[in-house]
Amino acid sequence: MITVGVDLAAEAAGTAIATISWAAGRATITKVETGADDDAIVAAARGAQKVGIDCPLGWPDPFVDFVAAHRAGTRLRVDATEPAWRRSLVNRVTDLACIAYTEKQTGHAIRPLSVAADLLGHVGLRCAVLQSRLAAANIPVDRSGGYGRVVEVYPAACIALWGLEAKRYKGTSGRARLGEAIDALKARASWLDWDDAAEAICRKSDHAFDAVLAALAARAATLEGGVTVPETDAEIRHATTEGWIALPTGPLDALVG
Repeated sequence: MITVGVDLAAEAAGTAIATISWAAGRATITKVETGADDDAIVAAARGAQKVGIDCPLGWPDPFVDFVAAHRAGTRLRVDATEPAWRRSLVNRVTDLACIAYTEKQTGHAIRPLSVAADLLGHVGLRCAVLQSRLAAANIPVDRSGGYGRVVEVYPAACIALWGLEAKRYKGTSGRARLGEAIDALKARASWLDWDDAAEAICRKSDHAFDAVLAALAARAATLEGGVTVPETDAEIRHATTEGWIALPTGPLDALVG
């Protein structure tokens, strides 16, 4: 089995892809690539059983409805005196589910950035085009993760749920802590073999490391009960348009168990 992880950015320069090959009881990081454009992502996805993309696959339904109503000149029926009214538009159902699940499992809530109200919106625009490219290449995309080859993942939540020591490793200032995060993953997942070139890239790029985490999360999504899924009718309805973050439900070792 092959899984691919994509740490998606608005531009290719900040985008990384990791490919992991799975066998009985072991896995190998066979390739890590930075500066990845859409063509590279589609090419990697062609040979994978599951692709984990670190980016929201859709926008909140209430936000889309709000923008559509504004464009049409329809009266916007919101209570602008209520401070929380904007938050009710910019958080997806899966974002709220992620907050609740991570707090329950770890005691600390992991809060996804909003694709409707943060700089993540630029990445979301690229992701929408990428999903169209994947579908055109006969790589099925189901935003809820119920079928198809693509699943939305969230490395920050994976770190918390897997109990990894990986904090503040982003950017140039976090380079030393990035190395510590990789060492922590290697210690916890001794069954994961690292290609020397791939490890060297990861130690220089937090995007590459996040892509590895995304590929691991993609593996969890291939296992029975390995990730959270939308359960209620409301969650299922929203997940098909907004996307659904597949959060690991088991330990790292379950990926090869």
